[in-house]
Amino acid sequence: MVTGKRLADMGYRAFSASMMLLTLYGGYLCSMRAYRYMQRQKELKMAAENQDPEMMKD
Repeated sequence: MVTGKRLADMGYRAFSASMMLLTLYGGYLCSMRAYRYMQRQKELKMAAENQDPEMMKD
């Protein structure tokens, strides 16, 4: 039979595991957003370098 203490321990472990997974997933989302931001900046820089100077003379 499961005692109250054992049930509380199992609940705590389940809660801790779910929080750990959420933290890992949040870190993954954050790092992917940072990666996409860096890629976008790189693309914009390349596009700016490859533009025709005559078009930029406005």
